Amino acid sequence: MVNAQLLLDNIDKIHTTPMGVDRIKKNLRIETNNVVEYCVEKIKSPHCDITRKGKNWYAETDNCIITVNAYSFTIITAHIKK
Repeated sequence: MVNAQLLLDNIDKIHTTPMGVDRIKKNLRIETNNVVEYCVEKIKSPHCDITRKGKNWYAETDNCIITVNAYSFTIITAHIKK
């Protein structure tokens, strides 16, 4: 883990765009209206594996991968693991 605590320390800064909300809901097949809260709870879970590659954080938990920009803390996308 490359200092995953940095992402966790900035958890309150995590957000996404309106297009991101639609993309995440579609990719994860979820119906929630609060996608950011859903993703934050996944990232905060004790069994979440957080890694950083280049400009992005990757949070892997519960059969999904959430991609967060390391500088702006924007959730870019999320996918079900294949």
